[in-house]
Amino acid sequence: MPALFALGSQVIGNPGVATFAAFGSFAMLLLADFGGTLAERLAAQVSLVAIGCVLIALATLVSRNLWVAAVAMFVVGFLVLFAGVVSSALAAASTSILLSFILPVATPAGPAAIPDRLLGWLLAGVVSLPAIALLWPTPRSEPLRDAAAEACRQLSARLTAEVARWHGEDAGDVDEAVGRVNAAVATLRATFLATPYRPSGLTTATRAVIRLVDEVVWLSVILDNAAATGHRSPVDPTVREVKMAAGVLLDHAGKALSLRGPPQDSLQDHLGDLARTRRAMEAVARADVELPGDGRTAADLVSSLTPSFRAQELAFAAVAIAENIAIATAAEQRTWWQKLLGRQLRGMPGPMASAQERALAHVEPHSVWLRNSFRGAIVLGGAVLVADLSGAQHSFWIVLGALSVLRSNALSTGQSVVRGLVGTTIGFIIGGALVLMLGTNPVLLWVLLPVAILVAGIAPAVSFTAGQAGFTVSLLILYNIISPAGWQVGLVRIEDVAIGCAVSLVVGALFWPRGAAGALRRALAEAYAACAAYLRTAAENGTAADGTAKEVDAAGSRAAAAARRLDDAFREYLAERGNKRLSLAEIVSLLTGVAGLRLTAKAVSDLWAGAGSDRVDTPRAHLELIVTTERVTNWFTAMAQAMTGAGTVPRVLHQDGASASRLVAALSQDLESVSAPVSSVKAHTVRLVWTSDHVDAARRLQDLVEQPARTAANQSDHVGLPLPSWLRPGSADADASSGVRGEGAPGTGEQVHG
Repeated sequence: MPALFALGSQVIGNPGVATFAAFGSFAMLLLADFGGTLAERLAAQVSLVAIGCVLIALATLVSRNLWVAAVAMFVVGFLVLFAGVVSSALAAASTSILLSFILPVATPAGPAAIPDRLLGWLLAGVVSLPAIALLWPTPRSEPLRDAAAEACRQLSARLTAEVARWHGEDAGDVDEAVGRVNAAVATLRATFLATPYRPSGLTTATRAVIRLVDEVVWLSVILDNAAATGHRSPVDPTVREVKMAAGVLLDHAGKALSLRGPPQDSLQDHLGDLARTRRAMEAVARADVELPGDGRTAADLVSSLTPSFRAQELAFAAVAIAENIAIATAAEQRTWWQKLLGRQLRGMPGPMASAQERALAHVEPHSVWLRNSFRGAIVLGGAVLVADLSGAQHSFWIVLGALSVLRSNALSTGQSVVRGLVGTTIGFIIGGALVLMLGTNPVLLWVLLPVAILVAGIAPAVSFTAGQAGFTVSLLILYNIISPAGWQVGLVRIEDVAIGCAVSLVVGALFWPRGAAGALRRALAEAYAACAAYLRTAAENGTAADGTAKEVDAAGSRAAAAARRLDDAFREYLAERGNKRLSLAEIVSLLTGVAGLRLTAKAVSDLWAGAGSDRVDTPRAHLELIVTTERVTNWFTAMAQAMTGAGTVPRVLHQDGASASRLVAALSQDLESVSAPVSSVKAHTVRLVWTSDHVDAARRLQDLVEQPARTAANQSDHVGLPLPSWLRPGSADADASSGVRGEGAPGTGEQVHG
């Protein structure tokens, strides 16, 4: 930065070039830090330079008209901040991108100034590329990927230990393996939540890796639930083979995902092995099942299918994990030319389709990301307006001051205002003292400039106050080199920052002053209601003879969108200062419940997606299963309503021992008039029982989330904010999606009201 500043001010002799080269260096090398391979980082850097050039030209053109400049700042601010939801790279670079617009729009000039400004920015961009590649290059580091790989290996070790126990070996190894799995999964989740924005990108590999978090956590919950049932009766050897094949697959998948020494053999071979063992297990389950009326009780029928259900559930989760890892590794093995052309793997949506899906998920009034983007845009546009009206000497400091202290609520913004002003004052005192001692001697100021920039870069790691102080010292030296004015430059900066902080504080007080806690409860409620609706729709459409995938896919998309909004609300909650009455452990339990409910619904959807010609029309059994499903899903919907202040969290539903008997009895009546082949009838029966088991797995999640949900509900403001109509049982939209009236279905009405 000092070298480019010297080139612009001393060699070229143009203050505009020098200023934009200096701030461009800050933006590209201090405020932005891209991840991935060196090629990916350089590509992101080039994109940042190109976006900056466009915004600098646009901002300069509108800078002379006060109202046009303010409106343009609002629009650009919103688009840049909201675009961060699409990719973590965009989120990480949002401050740098905004700086490229803030500096020219808050420094009015005519179109003739555009070439000088672009030259300064391009100088910084051109130099930033070799600086990133050659000056202390950052090694490739993907902590989320490494944590996911380790979790896969530990899950594999647990499965291997459990199979060994079936063969009579020491059970103590299982307990140790469980402890290692819990530690690895906790590390994975902590790594995922360690950044203030969702750590995902638009590349195929990053989109695949990000889905691993929920799937790995869900597989851990599946294994814990299976262990809790204590099922130790002899099982068919094919069930053990499925478990062993899943363990081998997960171990290989973990190695394939790791950046250190990936295996040479194909992951697809191990996926094929698990698919074959699962088909063999399912064939045995269908062949051995005794249809209702063959002399066995309903309990015997359900109990005989329990081990195969556990194996099927385990295999589904393991395959989902391995397929995402296979996608990630295959995407990375594409040639650079295929990546440049955007050649996608078969079945994977392109970056634009993925970006559109993510953005649309947050076009919802309660989205934290949408809310913060809108508020940030108001702050930036208002700051530009105030800066112009105030006639400040360095008006862009007002905009920067407003941006730097904006937080999620009025209280946090107020705390940031104090810290920002204290830091700026400290920087003014230090910088002013240096200027008083050294005068405006250009040689001494040039010697101090690199040291001041180094300190300004390191200081934010100490505290926000220290960062503001370091930046103030750097700017004071910088502007005394351009136009010697002594310590008065620092005094002007304090005044401008105070104005910007005031703008941010006022906007923070007017828009959503309650902060992130209420938004988190709302996001949790919507996620649970959407995932419950997904499970209800999957069960209804899957088991129906004329069921279609269209409604199931739509419900799945709504559930995934709600889960994304919940993730962002939780990150906002973590970043917000102040005491948090809901503990991290309780929130993690609620997040696990959302993931488990959504993935259980997906498992039901996938289970029936392969039914094909084996579908049999069994209306009585279908209705009985839907009634049982709604009994469970309405509990989650009632819990969701309670977290928004409407009602109370209902008591946990106990296992309905008679549910299986009713399902089998209804199936027996249906089969009296069915003329389908026996193989199809048996396959349909197995799927019905397994679907019932999936629903019961969702019911068991209630034990995990009941108490945290009660705590969250007790902290709500009890205003009773309603859920969207399509998520409320008994509404017209909900009835259309489920096919059963929410309040009129037998055994469900009382659950709606807790």
